[in-house]
Amino acid sequence: MKKSSGGAADKKRLRRSSAPDPTSDVPPRKQAVKKDVFQVFAEKVRDHKELVSRWAVLQETRVEYFRGKDFVSFLKNNPELKDILESDRNLETEEIANILLGKSLLVRCDRVVKTVRPGKKKLSTWPAHLEIFPEQVFSENDAFFAWTFVKRHPLWQTLLSFFWPVLTLAICLFPVYPHRCKLLILYSCAGILFLILSLLLIRGAIFGALYITLGKRIWFFPNILAEEATLRELFRFWPKKDEEEKPKWTTRLFYAGVAVLFILLLRHHAPDEAARARYHKRVSNIIDDVLEWSPTLALSGMMDKQQNVANATGSADASKTGAEHAADGDDEKGFMGQYNNTEEVVGDVDEDKQHD
Repeated sequence: MKKSSGGAADKKRLRRSSAPDPTSDVPPRKQAVKKDVFQVFAEKVRDHKELVSRWAVLQETRVEYFRGKDFVSFLKNNPELKDILESDRNLETEEIANILLGKSLLVRCDRVVKTVRPGKKKLSTWPAHLEIFPEQVFSENDAFFAWTFVKRHPLWQTLLSFFWPVLTLAICLFPVYPHRCKLLILYSCAGILFLILSLLLIRGAIFGALYITLGKRIWFFPNILAEEATLRELFRFWPKKDEEEKPKWTTRLFYAGVAVLFILLLRHHAPDEAARARYHKRVSNIIDDVLEWSPTLALSGMMDKQQNVANATGSADASKTGAEHAADGDDEKGFMGQYNNTEEVVGDVDEDKQHD
């Protein structure tokens, strides 16, 4: 008993001696790693709405980038963001940008197309394709900088990523939906498709009319077909400023003639009422077949088909058997006829011998 009590006391002394001293300056082993202040600063700047940025393709990868002069004006208008840098809050904008470049949080890029395109007066303000600049140093003059780290996704994007598989499964199960749900989905999709096609058609008609009459290139919803545009930029209504030269009157007159010729061709080859009625009936039948389909009807149709195949097979076998019996009967009749004829010939020969 004494030895055991002495051993317990020694273990307690060891635990006390191994415990860290709160008054000492030695940090504990499992101390939380402090996040880099420049990483936090870069995330805050990127999430800020006042920094104008665009999306482009950099070596087959879509990146978000901004201009050097926009970064300078942004930090000048929002100096409170420098407080995140703590001891480095007094650094100049150029020094901060160079540190971000050194930590690979940014990469300096340059436009791929460096010549003015025909019909334009200057280079594009926001190029769609970029390449890495050889010298990774900050500059304000026609310099572009792309973020290299992955942006934190908001909550709605995370929920949307879980929603896509459910939507895919729901699309695959469309044939087994009730009839009312099928009608609702069909008319909703048809309405959305009609809205998109109508928007593109009206947009093109307005552009053509303004181009022919005024010589202006005005596209409403200018980013509706852009691949690198964000969701907010995609539905921007107001058109961009026309920076190209005004077209010649001969060019406008040529396109006007092409438009009139196209309309006349469409009117000449338009289907008549009977053809439209046939097309409408054909499409209605296809839609009705899709809407009225159900697993029960499909299974009953398969059973009926199998039964019809079995009946057809049985009738074919029966007809084949009947034909074989008929052929056997004909063979027997032919044989008996030949036998009777032979007997008659033999009888005639015997009679001739007796008369002789």
